[in-house]
Amino acid sequence: MSRPALVPAARSAVPGPPSDVDVVVVGAGVVGAATAWQLASRGVEVLLVDRFGPGHNRGASHGTSRIYRQTYVAAPYLRLAVEAFELWRCLEDVTGAALLQVTGGVDHGDRSATTALAGSLAAHGIAHHWLDPQQARERWPGMRFSGPVLVQPDRSGRLHADQAVAALAAAAVGSGARLRHHTTVERLSVRGTDRVDVETSQGRIRARRAVVAAGAWSTGLLDGLVDLPPLRVTQEQPAHFPVRGDDPCGPVGRTGPAWPTFVHHTGPADGWPSGVYGLAAPAHGVKVGFHGVGPVCDPDRRTFTAEPGLLHRLQDYVARHLPGLDADHPEPVSCTYTSTPDSGFFLRAHGPLVVAAGFSGHGFKFAPALGRVLADLAAGAATESPLAAVG
Repeated sequence: MSRPALVPAARSAVPGPPSDVDVVVVGAGVVGAATAWQLASRGVEVLLVDRFGPGHNRGASHGTSRIYRQTYVAAPYLRLAVEAFELWRCLEDVTGAALLQVTGGVDHGDRSATTALAGSLAAHGIAHHWLDPQQARERWPGMRFSGPVLVQPDRSGRLHADQAVAALAAAAVGSGARLRHHTTVERLSVRGTDRVDVETSQGRIRARRAVVAAGAWSTGLLDGLVDLPPLRVTQEQPAHFPVRGDDPCGPVGRTGPAWPTFVHHTGPADGWPSGVYGLAAPAHGVKVGFHGVGPVCDPDRRTFTAEPGLLHRLQDYVARHLPGLDADHPEPVSCTYTSTPDSGFFLRAHGPLVVAAGFSGHGFKFAPALGRVLADLAAGAATESPLAAVG
């Protein structure tokens, strides 16, 4: 696939009555920043606002490490991930930032899950192969595997989260967007089909469109305006584990490509709360977490404190399955998941509002492609993604 070009266009406007700005993007996390970049690169007048400062830890876009992978069974998500890979590389070209490190990725555990993933990769012409558990153990001595191991060698890796968000915001500003931090959106008022009044802590903004990518705060902002699915906000608690000095997968002080990204597809008989994911985390060791089992929380009243029982279970998992890591010295990490009942994304245009919500703990990798889809919706253009809807 050729790399998409993002060439600044002549300034254009979203059709509609006079306004302060064409499009307000609410939320400067990874999806909001990606949307602002995509819109601004098309010449649309964009204002990106966020209630917090740059690099804050209150939402779901902070930290050093997020998994990038194309191992999806559902074709719309796999195709979106493929598009995102090219756009991450495009963003690196635009900004000069090194964001995506290809490490290779492995999936193991439940055989039906890994077989389905392999079938999907094969159907889309994506490289992959199998190793038996002993072969995988010889390649990655710091890991233990359940069942045949699916290896994706060249389209799986690690994104540096903080740097990725910063690069997207910089690319948006470089293309003409304006960015305001410490600006709380207090209320959205829809005025017909072509105007939204955005009441903020810094005053009112009139816009022709508003893209709301507010993560855990989506329900509060959109209540009564858009028919959202039930959104469950949880405080998740993965942890960084130090690498043991004698582990060939990654000596102390080094968390490079020798550690693949990994997903362990567990089942009820395995005794774990959920599936497990992991990846190298620069300067921290290896990040390991259960997926989507944290306690429900109010994003404005989070404790940021690991629940001891879940942390103990995670340490137990690491001791059994990741002997190359020091299970006794975790560094807990806190972030939010905003999840839909089926873990699918909610992408919808409704009048002058465009909503991006419910990324369910696996949305980061898709961000630049999601920005393209949301920019299409905001501009009233047809979008190729079947994940998006209008109405």
